[in-house]
This record gives sequence, structure tokens and C-alpha cells, in this order.
Amino acid sequence: MRGGPITGLLGGSFNPAHGGHRRISLFAIRALRLDEVWWLVSPGNPLKPAADMAPLAARLASAREQARHAPIRATAIEAALGTRYTVDTLRALKLRYPGRRFVWLMGADNLAQMHRWKDWRRIARTMPIAVIARPGYDALALASPAMAWLRRWRRRPGQLLNGARWSAPALVLLRFDPDPRSATAFRKADPQWHRRHAAKPLRDPLTHSLVPAGRP
Repeated sequence: MRGGPITGLLGGSFNPAHGGHRRISLFAIRALRLDEVWWLVSPGNPLKPAADMAPLAARLASAREQARHAPIRATAIEAALGTRYTVDTLRALKLRYPGRRFVWLMGADNLAQMHRWKDWRRIARTMPIAVIARPGYDALALASPAMAWLRRWRRRPGQLLNGARWSAPALVLLRFDPDPRSATAFRKADPQWHRRHAAKPLRDPLTHSLVPAGRP
């Protein structure tokens, strides 16, 4: 018997969000038969410099723009939860939404450095992980310490949905025509992109609270 809704979680700075985020999310929805994907727009990434980070409301607005007319919800729920690390966010979301089943989505570039994340093995034990190919990172990801540990739990995409039990660790590698777009390139081409999204606060679709326009 099928359990509750299956939600993919894609975390990131979304500084800014772009078509590449949308494309990999729609691909994951099809490949894993997800009901929807939540984009977790981070208040601040501990592994990225804060100086280059646009205000949270501007990044959330860019994510909502890219998610339009798709089964994707852009949310700044991490700010409401008060979490900065992925392991804490995932644990809090499972407690807050016990009726849902979650899959953590990430690019191969993140798998390559996952061993640097706080309590990364606990992340793997919290929910299944689906890794999406990214140009130039596949070899690094496959040779990474996290992959060496996770390899024993590798599954085919369809195996995640077999049976009523939603277990972790579980790793799925998703391969498709890679998307070369990156937020870094978008910022370089348009350093003032966030000014187009800075005019007004936004209401978060999950918490229903306002995200102030000037909030970092």
C-alpha cells in the first residue's frame, strides 16, 4: 500500500534560482514518481561566503518565479525552523510533516563534498538520497568518501517505491543530459539581478509567514 505524498527536497542558496534548478526538479519528479519538489531556499550556506549572498526574499522570489506552473514549491522554511545545517533541517521537516515521505535531492557536485557536511552519515540515515549528474563532477562524486560509504545502499529509481516501508540509507544515481547552467554564471552576467526582486515581502507557502524584503 502506498504511503503519504512523496516530496523531493532540493536545498540551496538559489542565488539566483534559474532554469537549471527547474529542469533537474522536473526530471527527478518523473524519474522517482514524486508528487512534488520543495526548494529549500537557505538563509545562509555555512560552506559559502556570505558577502556574495543576495537577500533571502530576493532569492525566494527568484525561486518562485522559476517554479511557476510546476509541481514545485519554493520555501524559506529553514529561516522559520532556525536551522542552518542540512541534517537539522531534514530532521525537523520529518517531525513537522509525519505524513509525508521525503527524498533528498542533490547534484553530483554536492556528493563530491558531502563528507565535509555536518553529520553527513546521519543525513543518509534520515531519508533516501537521489544524486543528479552535473557536468565535470561525476568522477569526483564517484570517488568521494561519501560515495564509498553509500555505495552498499545503491538502488535503482523504481526500488524506492517498492513496498510500504520507506527506508534509509538508500542512494539513487540519476543520469540525464546534464544542464550546464549555474547561479555563479548568472551572477557574473547580471550582478544586480536581486534588485528586480527587492520591492516587497513574500508570504512563505509552507509557514504562511512573511519573509521581509530586506532580510539577508
